[in-house]
Amino acid sequence: QLQASGGGLVLAGGSLSLSCAASGNIGRIYTMTWHRQAPGKERELVASVSRGGTTSYVDSVKGRFTISRDDAKNTVNLQMNNLKLDDSAVYYCNADVRTIAAPLVPRIRWGQGTQVTVSS
Repeated sequence: QLQASGGGLVLAGGSLSLSCAASGNIGRIYTMTWHRQAPGKERELVASVSRGGTTSYVDSVKGRFTISRDDAKNTVNLQMNNLKLDDSAVYYCNADVRTIAAPLVPRIRWGQGTQVTVSS
């Protein structure tokens, strides 16, 4: 399973850091991502990091957000700086967590979501 933490309320221009930890039957974790969903909007992919460390971001957060992973701890983090009102959403982590017994079988897991609210 994935457990997300670190959301909260912050003023525009401020920073927050999200963390997501995987637990359970873990052989190897491949791509890890953060998504977000604002009220009335579709869930969107915010950032991703491959097992090799390659990162990608949606244009709206480039230069402000940084995704990173720690494979020793089975975690993925999202550092969010210079937050804007439009960043307010529920943030979800997601990862392809494969088991030892089935290393070639993708197994997508979602965290429970953590609220980020940016106020003016």
